[in-house]
Amino acid sequence: MNQGLIAVSPAQQPARACQRPWVRACRRLAVTLFLAWPMLTRAGDSGAAFDSANKLYEQGKFADAATEYGRIIQSGLASAPLYFNLGNAFFKAGQIGRAILAYRHAKTLTVRDPDVLANLQFARNQVQGSTLSSGLAARWLGKLSLNEWTLLSTGLVWCWLLLLALPQWRPGLKPGLRNWTIALGITAAFVCVCLGMQFAQLRFWPTAVIVTPDAPLHQAPLSESPSPITLHDGAEVRVLDRKDNWLQVSADSRRIGWVQRDQAVPAP
Repeated sequence: MNQGLIAVSPAQQPARACQRPWVRACRRLAVTLFLAWPMLTRAGDSGAAFDSANKLYEQGKFADAATEYGRIIQSGLASAPLYFNLGNAFFKAGQIGRAILAYRHAKTLTVRDPDVLANLQFARNQVQGSTLSSGLAARWLGKLSLNEWTLLSTGLVWCWLLLLALPQWRPGLKPGLRNWTIALGITAAFVCVCLGMQFAQLRFWPTAVIVTPDAPLHQAPLSESPSPITLHDGAEVRVLDRKDNWLQVSADSRRIGWVQRDQAVPAP
């Protein structure tokens, strides 16, 4: 008898073929775990570091706690509570300027958090001498973050465009929508102006915070230049210009001068 190929019915197929979907799923899971493992490990390490920093804070080792919080932030896992704790640690360590910076970072992530706002204001109240005071417009614009102003203005503009388009589909709606269209257009324009002011303030009028006990305000970007005014730790200043290792800053219209770059840290 000639030996030929033996046809195998589907029921007689090897079990290996029936398990292929499970094999593929297991492989996908293995690849996913392999790719996600560094992130999971980093998150676990950061959680342990966060607990370690909290213990240092509870033990009164505020400078060490601030260092640990800073390491977690540098790893890319920043958050409002983390910046808030960092600010508390810096404040307890007597570093008012760095505490204000940390609170300001927390404020950018959670604009209306009452604890962040209260601690930021309390730290600002401890600053001695000249410091930048926020005007009414700046305080009002600070009620929303830049992203929130962007979303609000975008939503209002789209609603206004929708009201403009509706009468084209239903001409009978035009008289009733006229006042609403005008009011919404004015509101959208006002919010867009606020967005532009907030963006300009952050982009073109940056601020910095003095982080050294004393920062002489020189009349020129030279160490031997006269410095009739001294800024103190925590003073917030407007950055006007940069030159080599110097920043031209102002605490108000009457106090303009140069400080060394390592004495002031850009603020969010």
